[in-house]
Amino acid sequence: MPIKDVFLPLVGQPREPALAAIEKCVAVAADLGARITALGLEEDVFVRPKVMLPDDSDAAEAKGLLEAGDMQQLLNAFSHATSRANIRAHSRSAKVPADQIASILAEHGRFSDLTLVPVKPHDSRTEHIIETLLFESGRPVLLCPEQHVDELRPEFENVMIAWDHSARAARAVGDALPILQAATSVRVVTVADDKSDRIVQSGTALVDHLREHGIYASFETTTGSGSSIGKVLGSWANSHAIDAIVMGAYHHSRLNEIVWGGVTKTVIGEPPCWVMISH
Repeated sequence: MPIKDVFLPLVGQPREPALAAIEKCVAVAADLGARITALGLEEDVFVRPKVMLPDDSDAAEAKGLLEAGDMQQLLNAFSHATSRANIRAHSRSAKVPADQIASILAEHGRFSDLTLVPVKPHDSRTEHIIETLLFESGRPVLLCPEQHVDELRPEFENVMIAWDHSARAARAVGDALPILQAATSVRVVTVADDKSDRIVQSGTALVDHLREHGIYASFETTTGSGSSIGKVLGSWANSHAIDAIVMGAYHHSRLNEIVWGGVTKTVIGEPPCWVMISH
């Protein structure tokens, strides 16, 4: 199924990397030929009235105006980007309780083919939003790393599939088929210190499956050499000029708390490039 309807959450402060990430996300939607819908949410915070000295009033008013303008700046950046890209777009905003932001975004994500998320490095709120989108929207998420935004290309020519033989990885491959079909190069990569027959058979079977969809991929393994798998994947992607990684998300639930696997946690905390992740 082609990707024709994408969703872009707008949350946080209008820092320069965040504004640049919005433009890159819009460019991706334009390259896919998709409609893009943005939802800007900010915390509906009750501020208890307090007595201020006369000299403090001007500073407080200026601060309030600045904070009130944060969401509008994000929406303005989105509007300008969509206008330049000449893409079908829609946006809206709302103030909601802080503890409802992630769930509201996940609910809206259910009505899209793909959710694009600008990622601030190692930011707990961003990670919580991504977790909720993955496990409650039922749709894949495309991570846009703000720290690498200047180097990101909106066209995914060189794509890497992080293959661990799991159902989650298979789901990710299925979700990413439109992107894989449009890519110039697709490389299936498994991190393994021991290149067993089982690993080779699994990778070869995936390459054969992709060929039936017109995708001519290659398969290879790389060793961990004592590093975490997440870091190995990031290093491999950087050294091979990968535009996007396709991978499955890992988690298990214990006492109603989501506990991330190491690979997912590492990649979501600091994506090395565009990362399309499914669960």
